[in-house]
Amino acid sequence: MRVFACILAISLALGGVAEAAPKRVASLNLCTDQLLLLLAAPEQIVSVTHLSHKQAETPLWKRARHYEENDGSLLSVVGHRPDLVLTMGGGARDWVGIAEQLDIATLDLPFPQGIEDIEASISAVARALGREGQGRRLIARIDHLQRSRPKRQHDTVWLGGGGRSVASKGLAAQWMALAGFRQRPLKGDRISLEQLLIRPPQILLRSDYRQGQYSGEQRWLNHPLAKGTERSRTIITDGRPWTCMGPLMLDEIRRLRQEMAE
Repeated sequence: MRVFACILAISLALGGVAEAAPKRVASLNLCTDQLLLLLAAPEQIVSVTHLSHKQAETPLWKRARHYEENDGSLLSVVGHRPDLVLTMGGGARDWVGIAEQLDIATLDLPFPQGIEDIEASISAVARALGREGQGRRLIARIDHLQRSRPKRQHDTVWLGGGGRSVASKGLAAQWMALAGFRQRPLKGDRISLEQLLIRPPQILLRSDYRQGQYSGEQRWLNHPLAKGTERSRTIITDGRPWTCMGPLMLDEIRRLRQEMAE
């Protein structure tokens, strides 16, 4: 039922998208930036968010810098005369009326809860762009990863700054399973240094997201226990794809599989 609701929400959002392939597309969200950059023809893109211009936020930063940046608001892209604007998570609701008056179609994607939702969003964006073939190829790569999922699942704790982790039944855990990691259930999706000492996981999957940033959360990660013990294997993961947990996870999961095989 949840998958059906996700597809229904996307279908309703697509109601305002013109049948002809759009020629000028803008994205107002980091996660829709990624879908746009992966699926659109280069000449279709007119603007992505300022976050996509930052190396610390996305592996696609070099590609994104070919396009003008925006601040995530409709007003910041109106001057580009887009005929389609992408966003995620209800951001379109405040300005959808304005967009309609300006004859700008909008596609507001729901936040994904599972890998099947990622595939639904890929299909929706590809269809809106007139790039269905690109969408099918990307989904085929996800399906291949799912079919080749490792049978052995290692007890794992995904670790971010301040002891942040991820839900054992959520989207992050679904991606982890495709690399052979079983996210350990944790109260509040967090783990303490004491827990890491008393019951270390087989695999400590450390995110390097914003590792150079001076903050309390990053200092927490510098504690010796947060770097793993002799009873754990520590693996560093590129934290940037985990922000959206969309199709950029494909290359990271493949890399993690290779590292586990070494």
